[in-house]
Amino acid sequence: MASNNGDESPKLHYDCAKCPAYCCSYEEIAIDRWDLKRLARHFGVEPEIAERRFTKIKNGKIVLRHQQDEIYGSVCMFLDTKTRRCTIYEARPGVCHDYPTRARCGYYEFLRWERTFQGDPDFIPLRMG
Repeated sequence: MASNNGDESPKLHYDCAKCPAYCCSYEEIAIDRWDLKRLARHFGVEPEIAERRFTKIKNGKIVLRHQQDEIYGSVCMFLDTKTRRCTIYEARPGVCHDYPTRARCGYYEFLRWERTFQGDPDFIPLRMG
């Protein structure tokens, strides 16, 4: 077994390309001032304008605004709901860059199990109601 001297990334056990962007459906995608500055630079606007356009305050935190979604009901405003991909991937917030914080994604594990159980490689458990 190869040793990990800090220069090797752990082997990932998920594939975001096979996921309908579950992490983008989190109600509170909190960002910090650095993320806000990165978004502002990406869109060529001042941070104050980016804050007004792209965020709101929820439970005392700065969070990304949402848009309606057929699968989850509500998702991050920067998710392309057709392709299920991030439209600001290069400028995405740190929390998105770091997700998941482990080599495994719990939702991906669940989705893979459901797809095997349903016998459908594209199955997506839809929201109720």
